[in-house]
Amino acid sequence: MCGFHEACRRSRSLKLAKQEEALCSVDNMDILETDAYDRRQRRNTSCALLFSLTPFFLASAAYFYLYTPDTPASIILAAVKSAPALLLAAAVLSWNGGQSVVGVAGGLVLSAVGDCCLIWPGFFLHGMAAFAVAHLLYSLSFLSSRYEAYSSSSWTGLLYLILVVIAGSFYAYLFPFLQKDPKSDLLTPAVGVYVILITMTGILAIRTRRAFTLLGSLFFIVSDIALALQQFKVTAPVQHGNTVVMVTYYLAQLLISIGDMRAVEIKNEFAKWKRS
Repeated sequence: MCGFHEACRRSRSLKLAKQEEALCSVDNMDILETDAYDRRQRRNTSCALLFSLTPFFLASAAYFYLYTPDTPASIILAAVKSAPALLLAAAVLSWNGGQSVVGVAGGLVLSAVGDCCLIWPGFFLHGMAAFAVAHLLYSLSFLSSRYEAYSSSSWTGLLYLILVVIAGSFYAYLFPFLQKDPKSDLLTPAVGVYVILITMTGILAIRTRRAFTLLGSLFFIVSDIALALQQFKVTAPVQHGNTVVMVTYYLAQLLISIGDMRAVEIKNEFAKWKRS
């Protein structure tokens, strides 16, 4: 009898081991299938993202093809120059829905308004005001729940400090040139406010720790520095000065837009990782 019971126990143990092995095999298959599905989803998302940005690339190419330094200011030039920002706004809205209206999409629309204003020198302050509000909307977007907040480290604190020092030093360097402008009473404080807003955008972009968002904000600062040096006659006219300004500007808007379009995707992946 003892031998019979021992054989029964061994048989049950063997069955349980086989069942556990089968369950582990099913779990492993599920994990592999999930990983493959996630890879396909990421690939499809990247293709869809590239497709939605194609109009922006075409519009940017059209601007650089049509624009020359001798091109007179006109409604057509304003439309061509502002089209890339408007197309990016449409792409962001189609990707994220209405949650980006008071955010990156709204900032892109205001940037397009600024692009139009800067075509005519007499509307420079109006254009700067439009871009200032655009930076305010970008900052609000970077503070939203779609961008995962990270605690500050010594490195991020150092980057904040470097950005503030660069912004303050550049404004101090510009100050005497601003004073020479006939509208200096209005221009000098307006540029100061703009410098504060674009610096705030850069700081909040660093806070997100998103590569696209951070690089986009930094390229925006580079573009504005290049524009200011030419606009306020700090440097002699450069042959391809406008090209430098517009290439860095369009690149900045593109990177900020991609960062916003991928913000929800990255947050969902992070939530999935936490649950697992």
